[in-house]
This record gives sequence, structure tokens and C-alpha cells, in this order.
Amino acid sequence: MKHSYRIIKTEGSAKRAVLETVHGTVQTPVFMNVGTVGAIKGAVGTEDLKAIGTQIQLSNTYHLHVRPGDELIRELGGLHRFMVWDRPILTDSGGFQVFSLAGLRKIKEEGVTFRSHIDGRKIFMGPEESIRIQSNLGSTIAMAFDECPPALADRNYVQPSVDRTTRWLERCKREMRRLNEQPDTVNRDQLLFGINQGAIFTDIRQAHAKTIADMDLDGYAIGGLAVGESHEQMYETIENVIPCLPQDKPTYLMGVGTPVNILEAVERGVDFFDCVYPSRNGRHGHVYTHDGKLNLFNQKFEKDMRPIEEGCECPACRRYSRGYIRHLLKAGEMLGMRLCVLHNLYFYNHLMEEIRNALDEGRFGSFKKDAVDRLLHAL
Repeated sequence: MKHSYRIIKTEGSAKRAVLETVHGTVQTPVFMNVGTVGAIKGAVGTEDLKAIGTQIQLSNTYHLHVRPGDELIRELGGLHRFMVWDRPILTDSGGFQVFSLAGLRKIKEEGVTFRSHIDGRKIFMGPEESIRIQSNLGSTIAMAFDECPPALADRNYVQPSVDRTTRWLERCKREMRRLNEQPDTVNRDQLLFGINQGAIFTDIRQAHAKTIADMDLDGYAIGGLAVGESHEQMYETIENVIPCLPQDKPTYLMGVGTPVNILEAVERGVDFFDCVYPSRNGRHGHVYTHDGKLNLFNQKFEKDMRPIEEGCECPACRRYSRGYIRHLLKAGEMLGMRLCVLHNLYFYNHLMEEIRNALDEGRFGSFKKDAVDRLLHAL
């Protein structure tokens, strides 16, 4: 099957589109729930994810390679079958883990040698290894292997890093083509997204975007943001990069972010997002509403019999009160975390649905302004 990406409507730079894949259709703008090791932290199953409107999940190449092993997952039929998920999956290449394990790694042209965070064993991963692991997983979308330099890194570090990322991308593309031609490949329709890097240097970012745009990939990501720069620097970088990427391909802002970040990035032309905030914050009792975030550990919610957010149709809000969920959290009961995670993931997925509806109806500008105003004037 050939995939297709079709823009339905635009409003300024904002895009409303549809991505057709071998594992189903993705309506964009879209939020990808982060299931790093093949599951959402917080005891959330695939049935739950479908019930809250999840279109696509993200899992991580490095983590699944370390445990349980990509060869095992391949033997068991691929990641979709392994985690019982029949909708699209995007796999992150492991490049960000190279960045986050900075104290344990050594980067060379061939790839990166670093030690497992599980058992300390030495691991080598280069472009070919990353793509082979992702091919074994059989994800819908594979990300190219890159280095993610700190957003505020020195130019003398960033430029050679970006140049190497470009060379690695060429190797990823060759290996992906080779593997997709093999008869026993788990998913021969696997797509490849390239990643734009360059920290906050506009000239490096734009030059790199133009270079990878010429490589005719299935989609393009903006990486290396939300890692130390200000929100203003992030938005400026997005504005500078988006015009240099193909407008007829999906654009993915990696690891971002807050609801306000997402609304601002949609306005600038981004249509794929992922972030650990909904599940991570939920596990700590922090829940999202259209009027900002609530900390359910606060004493003021002890006798509050209202749902987390009035009118919310998530599994938590349909049945349970703030006071009860607070009790569960204080008692260390898993159900408290689970309900908060379900609410937050529903909130993010429903926010994307609201964004899509606003784009469909030509009112995204006013919707975005009202939504951002409410979120920034939090309770």
C-alpha cells in the first residue's frame, strides 16, 4: 500500500490534513500518546486508549531494543501484535536517548557507543542499527537516527553535529529502502521521517531543512526543541523552519508540549505532536482543564465532589469526583494515577479534536486565541 498525505484545509499556516497508512488513517493535527516501552505508564490498556480517542501511539527504539529486545518482538509478530494495537505506531529512533545519556556515550561517524541504563552493557547504535531495530518492530513510521544537541549548545558544536545527522539520514534512507524490499520484513510499507536539527541557530536550521527537504522523505520532524530554550525561541525556530520544509508532507514537532505550546505550533504549521506531560503529570496528580492545571493533592479538593472538569466525557470525569481521586492519590492507590492519566490523555486528544473542528469550520484563529487566553489565566 502506498501512503498518502492530503491537506484538507488551511488557515494561515495552520494545516488540517489526513495521513493514510498501512495501519489506518490519522486525522491531523494529532497528538501521539507516548508508550515508551510499548505501554502508557499508568495502567492504561489499548481498549482505554481507543475509548479516549487515541489515533496513534509512539514507542521508543532504544528502550524496546534494551528490553525485551527487538528480535523477540519481531519473532512474536511485530510491535502492533505484541502490544495489541491495530492503529498506527511511530517509533522514535533512539537519538534523543543518545542526547539524554550524554555522560555515558561516545559519538563517532559510524554511530554511538553507550551503556544500557538497565544493566550497563555496552551498546552500539548507528543509522543502520536504528533502522533495523525499527524494522523488526514493524512500526508504521520510523524516525531517522540523529543527534539531538542541547538547544543552547555552541555553534562550533552544533554545525558538525547537524552535518553528521544529514549523513546519517542518507544512510537511514538507504537501509530503509533495502529492508522494505525484503520479503520477510514485518512492515514493508514502513515510512521514514527525517529530523531537522540546528539548536536555535536560524541559518543552520534553515539550511538543514532545505537539505533534507530535497531527500523526498515521507515526513519531516523538528527536533531539538523543548530542551532548554525559551518558548519564544521555540516558536521563532518553528516559524523559521516550517517554510523550508515540504508543505505537502507531515510536519512533526518532537517532544512538545503543553496545551499552549501545541496551539501555538499548530498556528505555525505543525500537525504531529508527542509529549510525556499528560501521563507523567497525571501520575503525580496534576490534571489538565481548559482553565489550566489542577494539583489534586491540594487540600482544597478534599471535599470537592465535582468532576475534574465539568462537561468532560473522559472515564474519570463521567464517574468520579476530585475528592475521591485525591483520596486515592493520597492513599497510593494505582486507580488514582490511572484516572488522572486517562483524563489527561483524553484532554489532549479532545483538544486536538477541537483544533481539527475549528480548522474545518474556518475559525481556528478565534478558537486558538480564546483557548490560550483561558489556559494562561489559569485558576
